[in-house]
Amino acid sequence: MATHLQGSLFDQTDDLRLGPLDGLRRTRLNAGAWIDLLPGWLTGADTLFERLVLDVPWRAERRRMYDRSVDVPRLLRFYGPGDPLPHPLLDEAREALSAHYADELGEPFVTAGLCYYRDGRDSVAWHGDRIGRSAHEDTMIAILSVGAPRDLALRPRGGGQVLRRPLGHGDLIVMGGSCQRTWEHAVPKTNRAAGPRISVQFRTRGVR
Repeated sequence: MATHLQGSLFDQTDDLRLGPLDGLRRTRLNAGAWIDLLPGWLTGADTLFERLVLDVPWRAERRRMYDRSVDVPRLLRFYGPGDPLPHPLLDEAREALSAHYADELGEPFVTAGLCYYRDGRDSVAWHGDRIGRSAHEDTMIAILSVGAPRDLALRPRGGGQVLRRPLGHGDLIVMGGSCQRTWEHAVPKTNRAAGPRISVQFRTRGVR
């Protein structure tokens, strides 16, 4: 599978390493939502990207939309609780995040969902990860991005000002508080030249 990734000039190494999480910076949103951001958490992200492209058994899916079936505009793979992850670095990342957020989250991250955005035509629509939680329960979603940067867009549920955070090359974002209930997020399509990106979403049990 061709990737055509333009590597980062600041990450030319095969030595994969996670940095400390004390560099996370929190942005408070409204209605009790927040995001934590740590650019370049993973050193060697381009190497991990290439390994995941080759080693993950990616799936192209179709979903029912209105009266017809359409292609999902990205490739997918989901690893449930107990499933072996495709690279040991992802186990390390999940364990580090579970330990760091243990007091706030109250439960570990146990699943990993991978999305492969092949170019600017691949996307994910506005949504919140609400399956597995009631209308009053909060959760966290931690996303590690490798490959070329793509915008993660966030907006209040029901509409409002859109925030954009370009994520790639080992960047980490964590959406917490009420973010999945009161905000939505998306990876919009773009007409600009966009290289391939893989996002790894760590979630708690039952949340999708």
